[in-house]
Amino acid sequence: MSALKPTQFIGRIVWLGRVPDRAAALESQSQPGLMTTFAGPEGEAHGGLTRPACSRVKALYKSNTEIRNTRQLTLLSAEDLAATAAAMGLAELDPALVGATMVIEGIPDFSHLPPSSRLQGASGATLVIDMNNRPCTLPARPIEGQHPGFGKRYKTAAKGRRGVTAWVEREGRFALGDTVRLHIPDQPVWAHLDAARAG
Repeated sequence: MSALKPTQFIGRIVWLGRVPDRAAALESQSQPGLMTTFAGPEGEAHGGLTRPACSRVKALYKSNTEIRNTRQLTLLSAEDLAATAAAMGLAELDPALVGATMVIEGIPDFSHLPPSSRLQGASGATLVIDMNNRPCTLPARPIEGQHPGFGKRYKTAAKGRRGVTAWVEREGRFALGDTVRLHIPDQPVWAHLDAARAG
């Protein structure tokens, strides 16, 4: 029996982008398609098989320790992005301003997908969900540049709907309009989760 269970949840890719130079700007550039390799999307500044440790894993490693790169992509849902924009008082929010790699519509509660879930595209290309992507202050500047007076509202508005980080398990191409099917780990929720979080 497969340890990963295919679900009836199928999303559609409505936006793709990549960040070509992270040092120059956080914003991603819109793309009609992305070729993904084991190192992530081609031309993506967040790509690579390894990466320097950051604040996400500070309880485990000192800053800049070389670790496996499990955040090659930033995935958002169209629904969460729209809700974030509304909470900020904006009609819409360009995913490029928050450094998105892929925006998917049609999968509910997207930002809370179980870690180790898979999203498989039509080409067979498959992404593994690492974890929930917590909001930070970095998108404030590009948002402020596009929407003066709104940049600082992003972090609070995006709480619980910042999407997920992911890495490439099977290489292949993703294109606008492609569908992706959600597969989830076939296991119960860990019985000691509440106790671990309280510790």
